[in-house]
Amino acid sequence: MVESDPRSRSPRLLVLGAGPAQLGLLEAARARGIWLAVVDRNVSAPGLRLADRRCILSTDDEPAIDRLVGALGIEGLIAPGTDSPLGLAARIAERSGLPHPLSPQTAVLATNKVRQRERLDEAGVPQPRWWVVAPDDPLPEVETPCVVKAPDRQGQRGLTLVQRAGDLEPAVETARAESRGNLALIEELAPGPEVTVIGFSRAGVFTALAVTDRLVAEPPAFGVALAHVWPSDAAAVAAAVAERAVTALGIDEGPSYAQVRVGADGARVIEVAARLGGGHDAELVERATGVPLNDLAIDAGLGLPIGPIEPSPRVGGAVTRFLVARPGVLEGVDVPDGLEGVERVRIYREPGFVVRPFRRGSDRVGAVLAVGASRAEAAERAERAAASIAFRVEATRVA
Repeated sequence: MVESDPRSRSPRLLVLGAGPAQLGLLEAARARGIWLAVVDRNVSAPGLRLADRRCILSTDDEPAIDRLVGALGIEGLIAPGTDSPLGLAARIAERSGLPHPLSPQTAVLATNKVRQRERLDEAGVPQPRWWVVAPDDPLPEVETPCVVKAPDRQGQRGLTLVQRAGDLEPAVETARAESRGNLALIEELAPGPEVTVIGFSRAGVFTALAVTDRLVAEPPAFGVALAHVWPSDAAAVAAAVAERAVTALGIDEGPSYAQVRVGADGARVIEVAARLGGGHDAELVERATGVPLNDLAIDAGLGLPIGPIEPSPRVGGAVTRFLVARPGVLEGVDVPDGLEGVERVRIYREPGFVVRPFRRGSDRVGAVLAVGASRAEAAERAERAAASIAFRVEATRVA
């Protein structure tokens, strides 16, 4: 464990998660001189190197994290980039009298897809048709293709794109096996391209900071983003429906991340998360619009005052392009110097890491952030950079 100077007077922030999704916020906090306790059960998690205190625990271990808050004199806690610990963070903050942008009740709506669907229906927010299947429930009559998921999981765990009616039952069983509540959520596959609305709320006022086209992989990696491309032609309609959803869920403070499909009949909300997106969205937002979203999330977690939020385009286009390597044991990565328009290259994995077949977001091995005078130029630069980065992998059979 890495200890800090106990005489330090800097704010003391507890961050739940040290994976790729948390790196941007951890770096922003480190740049501000904030004392960081970081929780992750993976001793190889890349964000642990930024911690003053490494806490090798599951981010779901509520009793242990509760004790940490008191023992370390924590002044704020935050769960960026992942849904699982959001409710835990909100509950501990409430018990400890710490600032937190979410109430425990709102955190439930933001992390449980069934409760979220119910609330959005109550508020009349457009969304796909949906069905919940509990143990011993008969399967509903559902048109295919449709999507089956575990309602209390993220990251493609228990997620299946069902193309044929005969595949519905095994997909439901897969989702229920992953679900903490033994439930499966079936959703119609809403038509149209998928976009992401990255927002921030302050005193109940929602601001759409950026809307990106979410380019996703084909099955078997269904639902995994390969790129976020800004700006999106669907920005206005997507932002409007995302604002309705965020308001309906009671997300009055802090960051939000809404996935929306925009079809010929309008926009429908796929899901909303009350957190920073896990795909370096905050970094894209800051480069594209000048809004320091990681810093805003830190301020919300520490209960610090937040001034007016005024996004203004700084570039013509910005793209986060994720990197995928072939399966095997990673021996090294070659990143060329001077990649045109590339603001940042992130490599998530160290030599010796076993790269698995591409199925989930966690199978991505890095990301590139590129900008340009236009959306097309940024996308071209991102693709060129991705093609030039070489992952040296020793071929081996990986399940």
